[in-house]
Amino acid sequence: MTKKKTDNRPLPASVLEQSACILRVLAHPHRLKIIELLASQEVTVGEVAVEVGIPPNACSQHLNMMKAHGVLSSRREGKVIYYRVEDPRAINVLDCIRRHST
Repeated sequence: MTKKKTDNRPLPASVLEQSACILRVLAHPHRLKIIELLASQEVTVGEVAVEVGIPPNACSQHLNMMKAHGVLSSRREGKVIYYRVEDPRAINVLDCIRRHST
């Protein structure tokens, strides 16, 4: 197995600050599960709540927090609100976890 060469240059402070922010937003198992669910499709609050296994009001709090930080976006269709991943870095974090979890 060949070892992947890493870039050891220091990261700019702004990149570190942005990374820390997104990591804080995602630092909850339910929010990571929500990102996993929304990575490939738009989903309603009710569907997210069922899939994640939490009450709809708790689900809404997680969704609103991630939306307030620009991780998710939403669109309304009548009374139904659909959520989707807006910031691809959230999916990258999940992919990184997946790669390093085994």
